[in-house]
Amino acid sequence: MTEEIPAPSRRRAAARLGVVALFLAVLFYLVAVRQVIDIEAVRDLIRAAGPVAPLVFVPVSALLGAIFVPGTLLAAMSGLLFGPLAGTVVTLFSAVGTAAVTSLLGRRAGRASARGLIGAERSDRIDAQIARGGLWAVVGQRFVPGISDAMASYVFGAFGVPLWQMVAGSFIGSAPRAFVYTALGASIGEFSAPLAYTAIGVWCVTAVLGVFAAHRGYRLWRQRPRPEPAAEPPVPS
Repeated sequence: MTEEIPAPSRRRAAARLGVVALFLAVLFYLVAVRQVIDIEAVRDLIRAAGPVAPLVFVPVSALLGAIFVPGTLLAAMSGLLFGPLAGTVVTLFSAVGTAAVTSLLGRRAGRASARGLIGAERSDRIDAQIARGGLWAVVGQRFVPGISDAMASYVFGAFGVPLWQMVAGSFIGSAPRAFVYTALGASIGEFSAPLAYTAIGVWCVTAVLGVFAAHRGYRLWRQRPRPEPAAEPPVPS
């Protein structure tokens, strides 16, 4: 029997989620669109750290990614600063850090409201689906081009994807793009055409795989049989 959620509780939960979504949208607009953060100043700050610059870059980049500084810019900066090999490692750990921060914030800000909006019964079914495939959902999302990883991680957190799945899924799924954008940044600094062509080839392959996986996942979800509603208990005569 489907749980009935009182209208006032549903409205409060929707209002809380609306406030969180509005805040994230404004933050995305200011940082990703209006570019209120000076990336060049951040790069100069990282470079001034000297030998410990990679260790400084990882947490700084993770936090910047969490507030929607585009990951492509951060990865290219890593490539310019550290080269294609070390830069890829630094970029990958930065992406994992961003995933951890955003998913934890999403869980903290939106988990209770999401459960209150859709109800405990539906939430339990979603939790069961996440337990079976949450890791690969994160991996697949990282492969799909054009989706903000930070925004997706906030949503994953709000729907209860465990932290270990976010970290592992981000590590696996972000690895190809970490190499691509870092290598492109490094190729700009070193004027290496083969490196740039390799990065573009890897991007094309992962983009095709990501779109295919997303399409297949959507079709499987549409074909999944819906659960039958529980029968009403008999009324005693």
